[in-house]
Amino acid sequence: MQHLADAATCTDCFTHSRAAYYPNSNEQGSDTGACGYGSFGATINGGDVSAASDLYRNGLGCGACYQVRCTNSNYCSDKGVNVVITDQGSSDRTDFILSRRAFGRMAQTTDAAASLLSLGIVDIEYRRVSCSYANKNLTIKIDENSNYPFYLAFAIWFQEGTKDITAVQLCETQNFTCKLLDRTYGAVWTTISPPSGPLSLRMLFSDEDGDESWVVPVNNIPQDWKAGDTYDTGVQVN
Repeated sequence: MQHLADAATCTDCFTHSRAAYYPNSNEQGSDTGACGYGSFGATINGGDVSAASDLYRNGLGCGACYQVRCTNSNYCSDKGVNVVITDQGSSDRTDFILSRRAFGRMAQTTDAAASLLSLGIVDIEYRRVSCSYANKNLTIKIDENSNYPFYLAFAIWFQEGTKDITAVQLCETQNFTCKLLDRTYGAVWTTISPPSGPLSLRMLFSDEDGDESWVVPVNNIPQDWKAGDTYDTGVQVN
């Protein structure tokens, strides 16, 4: 018999909801998603991406992965599809607006996928799962709007595991003066007057039980960082 406490904290349980798909003809997601990933947000995870409504969580949900499976046994597979949240949006009582590619991949066959797409909105069940990016570390993408050395904005790519990044600090490597960054929107962290020199990044990871831990990458952001560049942190989380 399952105890009530176990039932309340069931991490593998599915939640019932509904899903639609992006109305654009493109198979992938949007290059202008609310998470601030740009064109990367359309192609990450092979294009199996989604916009979320409540699960967007003011940007905290950006980069989280969910297993989403539709419930119509005539068309839908048991496995469904794993998607990454890259955008915010809702349709008619939906939690997910999937890319066309991801929506079709919930089906058992290509014919079944065509039938699913013709329905437009389907009943689904979902649960959070660990993201998986083979041979990728957490990566810093300096936003194109950054202006060296006065304004620094960046997104964090390729986050594995099921934790959320709830705070980010930048520290000077010479004297360890640190500055807490602002999450301005989506997955984009910003600061005016960033610290100088090579910058050590500190990220606070939090899980749904409230456990928190700071992760300090082995690689620094170089002192002459440039808008548009990407920097491999040398670490990954699980």
